[in-house]
Amino acid sequence: MATSIQHFTLARLPTSTTDDVPSRSRGQGQGPSEVGVGGDFARETKLEDEFNLINLNVTSSVHLAKRVARDMVKRGSGRILFTSSIAAVLPAPFEAVYGASKAFLLSFSEALRNELADAGITVTALMPGPTETNFFHRAGMDDTKVGQDKKDDPAEVAREGFEALMAGKDKVVAGSIKNKLMTAASKFTSDEARAAMQRRMSEPGSGKDPEPEHK
Repeated sequence: MATSIQHFTLARLPTSTTDDVPSRSRGQGQGPSEVGVGGDFARETKLEDEFNLINLNVTSSVHLAKRVARDMVKRGSGRILFTSSIAAVLPAPFEAVYGASKAFLLSFSEALRNELADAGITVTALMPGPTETNFFHRAGMDDTKVGQDKKDDPAEVAREGFEALMAGKDKVVAGSIKNKLMTAASKFTSDEARAAMQRRMSEPGSGKDPEPEHK
């Protein structure tokens, strides 16, 4: 039985709002699967949006994992797939809460894999890079380099994740060769260097200015 536990929200956290904070993120008022938060943590993004993101990526994943893992242990078999990200191993300036939530999912996945190894259950972490969805637009990141660059096909990312799940792998870096190289390089570069590299991709205004319209 293949079980994906990433894309469900079972509860909504109490949230707080801040006044007089200009927000780039588009998380407020979206459905749970549409949450995205990009921008300066202290000066731009809204706490409510970040709580919504944590609720989706962390709280709902732990909630569902608790429920499905218990049933799988009783049955003596099962497969669990978490959708993490290459952001889990790359500090993510201007996506600070998002990157931290994906690091949580990778760590959680690896820990559960070890705990459940003797129960006939495999746990796999899917680690895609930038993927062609509405995520960056919803996060208010249309003017960033990563928001404007070419992205991976979501169908291909899903296929790689499913194949890794069925093969019982611990994790898979899905998508382009660039994603795999960035993940491998993270083992040999400092946190400061990786954060600086990611900043060049995600900093507001790091993308190309739109071409002026000709009248």
